[in-house]
Amino acid sequence: MVPKTSPFERLREKFEETELACRQCGYHDTDGGWRVTTSGSRVQYQFVCSSCSAVDTREMRL
Repeated sequence: MVPKTSPFERLREKFEETELACRQCGYHDTDGGWRVTTSGSRVQYQFVCSSCSAVDTREMRL
């Protein structure tokens, strides 16, 4: 097993294992994934539903 690169990568993978259902329309997106961006003291995880284009965002402040 290959070790993960960072705690942020592990959290993104956790979201992809458990959080692929859209909160707006309920669509379960098996092909989608969470995008990770950083800006200084914040890490933002974002999921865009491929069915209704709703955006789900989670943010961590460091």
